[in-house]
Amino acid sequence: MISDLLLRAAQNKKLESLVSGNALTRGTVRRFVAGVSLQEAIRVAQRMNSEGIDVSLDLLGESVEDLAESAAATDQYIETVQTIAERAPGATVSVKLSQLGIGVDPQACAKNLDRLLEASAAVGVLVEVDMEHSSVGRPTLEAFRDALPRHPQTRLAIQAAMRHTPEDLESFTDIKPRLRLVKGAFAEPLSRALRDRKEITAQYLFLTDWILAHCPYPAFGTHDDVCIENVKKAAVAAGVGKRDFEFQMLYGVRRDVQRQLVREGYRVRVYVPFGTQWYPYLMRRMAERPANLLFFLRSVVGR
Repeated sequence: MISDLLLRAAQNKKLESLVSGNALTRGTVRRFVAGVSLQEAIRVAQRMNSEGIDVSLDLLGESVEDLAESAAATDQYIETVQTIAERAPGATVSVKLSQLGIGVDPQACAKNLDRLLEASAAVGVLVEVDMEHSSVGRPTLEAFRDALPRHPQTRLAIQAAMRHTPEDLESFTDIKPRLRLVKGAFAEPLSRALRDRKEITAQYLFLTDWILAHCPYPAFGTHDDVCIENVKKAAVAAGVGKRDFEFQMLYGVRRDVQRQLVREGYRVRVYVPFGTQWYPYLMRRMAERPANLLFFLRSVVGR
């Protein structure tokens, strides 16, 4: 119930205006968002690199309304990968195709994605394609599939909660893709997605085993202890070494676990968001892990 309310709050523009204008929330936002500028995000990346943790920078933003906005977003992503190459080697960039125009013109979006991937390859930076709401899920999958032969190092996020995910995985026959498995953080109808947390976790465990057996250098985006322990055991069973996959976590969430995994010899990559459009992102993080809501509410009331 709390998660559903928070997901609806993510789309509420009046609440967004109220929260964004509240000076008391800024400290809490900083816990989960690196800052509004690329330079702030790079400083966070450098600090985390010094702790043995890799990062994936995420330029916050949602769907664009026209092709001019999508071209501008593509330019920002290209600036990000070029800056990463110079100042934070080893970092990746996470891209949402809704920002590149997938909802406006899928063909134009494909060209924008190809331009970004070409620029990234030129400077040796890898790209991770985020999976968003199911309204753009199928076009995102197809855009990734089209780019995969030319850019096989690109990674795609997939959501365990979506009912069609197992079928989607089986559809990759010629090239086995790099994947990032997440549970999913969008309000979806029951016809398209699992809603029960136990069912979603069970699907995550099943898909973990499948991905480790079939796909190269996967990543597992989770803060769930059950899922983390299953990844460890499944990797051993599949003969996959600790450095041949990644745990991925969100900036500001379970930092103690991130450091512990590094000490155990695993690769850890933290998803580091930055930019001015942080509100929808923050609400989805609250929905994924309602325990984070306590930090947020305390900041709102100034305690």
